[in-house]
Amino acid sequence: MNLHRLLKARAEADNPVRVGLIGAGKFGAMFLAQARRTDGMQILGIADLNLERARDTLQVTGWEAERYAATSFADAMRSGATHLTEDAEALIKADGLEVLIDATGDPTAGIRHCLMAIEHRRHVIMVNVEADVVAGPLLARRAEQAGVVYSLAWGDQPALICEHVDWARASGFEVASAGKGTRYHPTFHHSTPDDVWGNFGIAPEVAERGRMNPKMFNSFIDGTKSGIEMTAVCNATGLTPQPGGLNFPPASCYDLAEICKPASAGGTLSHMGTTEVVSSINRDMTPVEHHLQMGTYVVVRAGHDYVRHCIEEYKMLPDSTYDFMALYRPTHLIGLELGISVASAALRGEPTGAATGFRADVVATAKRALKAGEILDGEGGYCVWGKQMPAEASMKLGGLPLGLANNIKLKSDIAEGQQLTWADVEIDETDAAVVFRREMEAAFGRPNEDAAAAE
Repeated sequence: MNLHRLLKARAEADNPVRVGLIGAGKFGAMFLAQARRTDGMQILGIADLNLERARDTLQVTGWEAERYAATSFADAMRSGATHLTEDAEALIKADGLEVLIDATGDPTAGIRHCLMAIEHRRHVIMVNVEADVVAGPLLARRAEQAGVVYSLAWGDQPALICEHVDWARASGFEVASAGKGTRYHPTFHHSTPDDVWGNFGIAPEVAERGRMNPKMFNSFIDGTKSGIEMTAVCNATGLTPQPGGLNFPPASCYDLAEICKPASAGGTLSHMGTTEVVSSINRDMTPVEHHLQMGTYVVVRAGHDYVRHCIEEYKMLPDSTYDFMALYRPTHLIGLELGISVASAALRGEPTGAATGFRADVVATAKRALKAGEILDGEGGYCVWGKQMPAEASMKLGGLPLGLANNIKLKSDIAEGQQLTWADVEIDETDAAVVFRREMEAAFGRPNEDAAAAE
């Protein structure tokens, strides 16, 4: 590891990596808490529609007022302080900006910001994984063509899982599966912002103290965020989704190799080389001992008797046959470790995960019976959750991307559990995000061939 050494060199040269952040919510706040203490990194500007919230976030995360008192981006360049603005476009265009972080969580805004940043030759760290799942393959291609980095965000689970997969392959292992843990029960697909804290097992006062957005956190509990994150992993690594999507089997850290291997080898998965999310609670709602709710994992196959013997001898979290073993990370630090992506993009020219093909998709799925005329409220809301599907199946269905299922009107009645299609909604085909998604579908319209080419 030499990122800190490279950052210190930039600091000593009085040429810090200059970063712009769009969105001062929870993820952005966690990053800001560490960025102020990171050698060789300057937050040139922060763009947020609520400047009072942004100032409050800086104060809460330990920033002294003088550190965000720059009156313009030019002043920020001279003084080393940070400029606050409501204007994301001005931040993206600011002289000296090197890396842009989109932490808005809004797919439409994220695509717009990313394309503008690429146009102005800024590296992009896409915390906004919702935008990545809608159009990441084409965004990554555009960035590469422009000679800049487009990257998933370290600290968020998809980037960490991509690192697991890269480690395994670079070590000569065949990947059986990779994924993460969560708190899952089938009934949670009906969860709404009204009952999210009970389902999550978080006390309301803790949620309030942490400034947790109930709609955003509901997307974690209703299965949506798992589908989004595993889709990002598939599109970045070449792993392919299971035909029926995620199954969320309960599993402890010590059972990963037994459960997250193919059914043909005694496990629960449809095939080798896929993604799965394991639950921290059993189907009877009892807790799984030694669960992986906040962590990530990879399961690999030994492939040779000598390696099997090594797995047995060194107790490498094996399955019962010693043909599979697991490696896991017990937790992730979310925005507290986002600086790794910033430094990797700016100093190494490398993403911490980026889409290379269109292998998986996330399709809006009805939480309840929906009626024509209802207005969908998107991720984590009252109407739909996001189900992971193979991209080929989504394309054949004409599935409505979960990331574009917000503030649009239904044209048809939809049964509970039914996947929505483009034809079911009044879609604005001139909307920039819709146009770009259509372009992405056309460019990557044969997912299996794209996946094979990427491998």
